[in-house]
Amino acid sequence: VYKRQPPKDAASQSGPLERIGKKSFIIYEQVKSALRFMHETNLSLLRFFSGRAIWRRKDFWFIFGDCSYKAVGIIALVSFLVGLILAFVGALQLRTFGAGIYVASMVALGMTRIMAAIMVGIIMAGRTGSSYAATLGTMQVNEEIDALKTLGIKISDYLVTPRLVSLVVTIPFLTLLADALGILGGAVVGVSFLDLSSSSYFDYSIKALSLKNILVGLMHSVVYGIIISLCGCYEGLNAGRDADSVGKATTGAVVTALVWMIVATGVLTVILEEMGI
Repeated sequence: VYKRQPPKDAASQSGPLERIGKKSFIIYEQVKSALRFMHETNLSLLRFFSGRAIWRRKDFWFIFGDCSYKAVGIIALVSFLVGLILAFVGALQLRTFGAGIYVASMVALGMTRIMAAIMVGIIMAGRTGSSYAATLGTMQVNEEIDALKTLGIKISDYLVTPRLVSLVVTIPFLTLLADALGILGGAVVGVSFLDLSSSSYFDYSIKALSLKNILVGLMHSVVYGIIISLCGCYEGLNAGRDADSVGKATTGAVVTALVWMIVATGVLTVILEEMGI
């Protein structure tokens, strides 16, 4: 008995060159949309600092609090544990050479230069970046963003810039807190596992600290803050009109921010190495 075969869809009938062309066009549109978003954000920042942007102070301080003191607990805990683990791993090797005291220098240098900034960036990407995407994505679903556009309010001024400024201002202070807690976590290992005195441990930590390394870590944190806020806002504003799109936007904000953080870390590392910093 002859059975009629179901018709093939258009995607399965298209050739490889056509599929490559469609995919390239999608990537081109995404890149163009991202560049347009960054351009609008730059103009919005100029209006924000010149006092011409339309935004609510109440919303700004709410976002600022969510990026600052509400994130202290998780950052303090994770940074303390990272410093503890970093010191413990280093102690296993250095103790065999009788150089256990240099664990203090290793932890202080590693935390202040890069580790604290990376840990704070990862935490804020999962905590704040996803929050930005979920909030703006929900507003997109509820057509609140369309209502703001109808009223003539620029979305970049009202929604994006306050979130960007809040995170960029607060993340360096959270990084400094992570530096201190990471060194304290290393001190716990040095005093309890290596039988070092607390005074000698902190003396070696202070000697290893330098303003250059602290500034390098703070510079990384500022770059991470810009990446996290831009990715979160972009994914939220470009979310679909259903509930599933909000979840996809939230996931996309975190994944995109982490990928670009890694790229930025590599680029900054090469640049600083070439500059001898």
